[in-house]
This record gives sequence, structure tokens and C-alpha cells, in this order.
Amino acid sequence: MMKRIIYTSLFVLLVSVIIGYLVILVRPLSLQEEDLEQMDEEEEVVQLTFWRNYGNAAENKAYNEILEDFHQAHPNIHVTMQNVEYVNYEVKLRTELVTGIGPDIMAIDSPYLALYADAGILMPLNDFLTEADGIEDDFSSAIMEGLTYKDQLYLMPLIESSLALYYNMNLLEDAGLPFPEGDPDQPLTWDEVVELLKAGQRPEEEIYGIDPAQGFGSGEAPAYFKLPIIWQFGGEVVSPDVTTASGYLDSEETIEALQFYQDLYHKDKVAVRELPASAFENNQLMMTILGTWAITDLEEQGLKLGEDFGIAPLPKADYQVVPNGSWALGMLSSTSHPEEAWEFIRYVTSYGAMKKYSSITGEVPARYSVAEDLPKFNTYPYNIFAEQAYSYSKNRPVTPAYPDISIAIKQLFEDIGLANQDVETAVEEAVETINQRLSEVD
Repeated sequence: MMKRIIYTSLFVLLVSVIIGYLVILVRPLSLQEEDLEQMDEEEEVVQLTFWRNYGNAAENKAYNEILEDFHQAHPNIHVTMQNVEYVNYEVKLRTELVTGIGPDIMAIDSPYLALYADAGILMPLNDFLTEADGIEDDFSSAIMEGLTYKDQLYLMPLIESSLALYYNMNLLEDAGLPFPEGDPDQPLTWDEVVELLKAGQRPEEEIYGIDPAQGFGSGEAPAYFKLPIIWQFGGEVVSPDVTTASGYLDSEETIEALQFYQDLYHKDKVAVRELPASAFENNQLMMTILGTWAITDLEEQGLKLGEDFGIAPLPKADYQVVPNGSWALGMLSSTSHPEEAWEFIRYVTSYGAMKKYSSITGEVPARYSVAEDLPKFNTYPYNIFAEQAYSYSKNRPVTPAYPDISIAIKQLFEDIGLANQDVETAVEEAVETINQRLSEVD
């Protein structure tokens, strides 16, 4: 009997020890199960892709910080950002979109939005918008109209663009000429600019007058820099409904504007077709037309604002007009995660993120409220760019045919500027080209 009790006790003790070891062994297994559950939860994080054009150092820094902030605020959404060089961006984006592999979110140069929207590539944003997004009262109507196609908003803006007159203070001072005023509402007229240039330039000493619209480059720059000259004289490229160039590009006002531009090169001779490299920086060019980005670029090359160069509003003719339109964010119509994609777009274009972006880059914020709260945009020279963008800006034509219109405008200005072709003859050719393309658009 005693032996049975001893054996029973030993058996119970042995079982207890075995159970104890099993508990110790099983516990890591249960932790592994928890880890697996956590991994499963992590796998539920929505993955999005975002493409943007690779910018300068400040722009890249701003986007990287905003993306990090977004991930901290939205742990269940992860956005992979791909930066593409500007010269390759449009080709790469369109190629990927045609193959159906496009990104969930993309930056679009706003003049091209109608091309993408008409092709069904972009998703309309109207159904996502709420009153809190401030579309009605925190953005310029001109800016938002440039992001709208057939009454649907397709892109949300982060910044706005604007141009101004940069002048070389050293050259003006050497010629005994006054500096242009920095009041955004009081630009010089083009006639006044021409008179200053005639008095100050010395081409025989390689000191030239002005680069009136960034020479004769490629891409979208020619249209962006040169269309304001047409608008300032009261001209237009196409009709308000964007169906024809007849009666608009060949109007008296547009012809006058184009003749003025040609005269800068061939009659008044205050502009030359080929300038030395870095002419403005090297005290060989009295004036040029640039955007906000040039302030940092010039300072990095050793020039000082207020000592070496100054900034004034873009000159006017009959009207004060600057171009608007910049890179804005839209989403792929076929994205599997539209709500999350919109959450990212909303975040990037919100007051807080926009304020950070503009503070870092110096680019004009698309929201009034951000500009009002950043002292930089209420003082010289950034107030010039902001006031012009909000009060005096105009959109390029919103149409799927815009890329072809842009090419035609580039060719037109080359014909009259570089080749000194008869203005009316060159205009006639441009009207025919643009009308042919517009006739193909529904």
C-alpha cells in the first residue's frame, strides 16, 4: 500500500514536470502565432505607388519629409514614391499607363490634365471632396479652373507658378538707369522696358538687353513663357470653348503681340537669338524672365538679391497677365485603393503639408491661407509671385489637344523670332495646324 502511494506520488510529480516543460515549450509557439497574426495585420497595410518628377534639392527634401509625416499619421497606408527625371517623366508615365501598370497616384503638369482625363486615365475627385477641403474659399478660381475638365476636378494643387522680371542691378546702375519698382500691382509696361534696354545695353561690349521668354528651348517651357505676351495684348490662342484658333490666334490683338515680340529681336534689337552662357549671372544681360526657383539658383552661384539682382512684376501691355499651372496630384482611375489614394492626395495638399513644402522650397502655395500665414509671401520679393499668381494669372487652354497646341506655339515663336518670318504668314500656318488637331477632339 505504501509503495502504491509512493509510485502514485512520483507519477504525479513526473506528470507535473512534463506539463511544466510543455508549457515552457509551447509558450514560444504561442508567441510565434501572435507574431504571425501581427504579420498578417501588417500584410493588410495598403500599398500605393506615387510618381513625381524629380525636382531640385529643396523640392525633394520637402516631399521626403511630407511622405515621412504621412506614414506616421497613417500607419495602415504605405506610399512608395518614385522620382523620375523631368526630361523622361512624360514619356515614362504615358508608356506605363498605356500598358496598364501606371502608379496609383501621379504628379501631372496641369496643362496636360485634359489629355489624361479624356483618355479615362484619371479619376474625378469631386465625389471625394468635402467642404473642409476649402476648394471654394482657399484656392484661386483661375487655378482650379485649370485643373478641371468637363466640370470635373481631376487634380489637386500643391503650389502655383508665376513669372517675374529679374534685373541686373550692376548693369542698370552703371548705365545710370532706375531700378524697376517691386510693387506687384504696378509693373512696367513693355514699352518702358524697351526704352530702358535701349539706353543701357552695349552689344558691342557683349552687354545685352533682355531674354524676354527664356530663349528658344524645348518641352513646355516655350508655351509657358511666351503665351503671356499674347494675353497681355488682349489676344488669345483659341476660342473660349476650345474648338477653333480662327479669329483668335489670327486676331488683331494677337498679331500685335507677336509683332512686338519679333521687334524685340529684329527691329528694336534689345534681344538676341543666341546669348552667352550664364549671361545674366556674368553681368552680360540686363534683364530676364524667371520664376521663384531662380532666386535660390542665383544665390547659389554667388549673386545676392538686393545687391546684384532685383525682381519686379512681369511687364504688361494692355493687361497684366502671368501664366499659372504647375505640377498637381491626381489618381489612376483603375487604382484598387481610391479611398487611400485620395487620403494621400488630401494630406499632401492640406494646409499643414503645403505650409511645410512652401517653407522649404519658396514655391507659391496654392492655398491663400498658407500664403497669409507665411511671412515670406507677404514681403518682397515673394509677394510679387504670390500676388500675381492669385490675382493676375491665366490658364493655358484646357483640352486634350493641348500638347499639339503647345508644339504649334513653340514653332510659331521660332518662326517669327529665330527665322524672322512674316508674322501673318506664320500665324496662318499655326492656325491651320491647331484647327486640324482641334477637329479631331470630340
